[in-house]
Amino acid sequence: MKEISHEDELSVANKKLIFQNEEKEKRAAELSIANQELVFQNEEKEKRAAELIIANKELAFQNKEKEKRAAELIIANKELYQSEKRLQNSLKEVSDYKDALDETTI
Repeated sequence: MKEISHEDELSVANKKLIFQNEEKEKRAAELSIANQELVFQNEEKEKRAAELIIANKELAFQNKEKEKRAAELIIANKELYQSEKRLQNSLKEVSDYKDALDETTI
């Protein structure tokens, strides 16, 4: 069996270390790219979150406006109902008056 010299062992070990370093450098480059992508995604998510905050504020404002309008419509509906009742009473009075006139002319 052939003996491996110390220089040959060092050469093989050196080649292994060079290979390992190259692999680590490749992995570091891949991780760097992945990190850049994550930074980009986080920035996009922050932009979207800001947009959603603005949209949420707008929806809250619109809801308040709709609540105000609903309250206004309730008041208007009550006023309309009261006007209708007054009109009905007036029509009843006119009808009663007409009936009374009709009876006196007979």
